[in-house]
Amino acid sequence: MGHLSTHVLDTMHGCPAAGMKLTLQRIDGLRVETLKEIVLNQDGRNDGGPLLDAAGMAVGRYRLLFEVGDYFRGRGVALPEPAFIDTVPVEFGMADAQGHYHVPLLVSPWTYSTYRGS
Repeated sequence: MGHLSTHVLDTMHGCPAAGMKLTLQRIDGLRVETLKEIVLNQDGRNDGGPLLDAAGMAVGRYRLLFEVGDYFRGRGVALPEPAFIDTVPVEFGMADAQGHYHVPLLVSPWTYSTYRGS
């Protein structure tokens, strides 16, 4: 059964990015639909489990918006204005509605990386 999940790690502090806000969107041509807005739990994950479960999975284009600048400001990190990295958009395609898509983010105020995890 397919599902979509994420996990965010704060590489500056060496811990999960607890409290980071993120938005999940579906992109259909010029139409963008917000599917979910959440705040990550103490483990840097969604409290409710997958962002999309098997019933919500559909082939298509998606975007995760990670509110990195707000997260680091909330941790007391002095950021320039404007912040070098503020919102991190990760756009990806899901070609298999039965597949497992895991989109981890490793982030600091100065860099980030992501990949299709397992």
